[in-house]
Amino acid sequence: APAAPAAPAAPAAPAAREKEPNAWGQAFAAVAVFAALGAAAFLGPKLLPSEAHGTPHAVSCPLGQETELPSAYRKSPRTVTGAELCEALNTPDLARLLGTPTETATGASASNNTAPLTDGKVALPEAEVEFDTYTVNVAVTYNHLSIAQYVKLMDYGNETDVKKLKVLGRPAVFSSAHTMRIEINFGSGGSGGSGGPVEQGPPARTLAVALDAKDRGGYYEITVWSTSGAFPGDDALLDITEKVLPAVPERRM
Repeated sequence: APAAPAAPAAPAAPAAREKEPNAWGQAFAAVAVFAALGAAAFLGPKLLPSEAHGTPHAVSCPLGQETELPSAYRKSPRTVTGAELCEALNTPDLARLLGTPTETATGASASNNTAPLTDGKVALPEAEVEFDTYTVNVAVTYNHLSIAQYVKLMDYGNETDVKKLKVLGRPAVFSSAHTMRIEINFGSGGSGGSGGPVEQGPPARTLAVALDAKDRGGYYEITVWSTSGAFPGDDALLDITEKVLPAVPERRM
């Protein structure tokens, strides 16, 4: 609804500066991010390229963005892109670190998203690499939510087996939660769209790590799952994280 006109005698109000979502104002957004990642986790393997016949071969990451980056990526001092995350994740050591050294990646993808419920102001780049056994996703959320607050949000979610630790000198936390599958029907015209029922998918294990040692807000999430419901032990996920994160371009703080 249009704002009511100010009374003539009232002094002019100072111009309001553009608000950034604060940490607790992003609480519901963070929960929505968990849900969005869960949906991507279960749907992702079906969307990635794979070898239909013969021996699978190594895959390449997308070559940069095909479309203009959202404004959230331009406002941050140094926000990585999905393509950069993919290059860091798609390491030749990844299969060995997962405990499946004979497998070769069958799909790789990247995206430059923004976090739900933030009006496009919070960058959320992602990358994903798929193997026959496991799929690995890495995402970075550039918000003001610290790992300490992230852990408190789990009191309102369905995360289990929560374990706090330090990774590369930064606060971090392990957690487990089921992925989700959401079917969306866009209709014959490709627009509009309606959501179908949300189905519970296989469990996933996530390691969230603060962007910096002072835990000033924002975090990486490295998630592993499989269609069988199995995932490697925490040591494997920790090894992957310690291999991948140093290869991710650091933003300037």
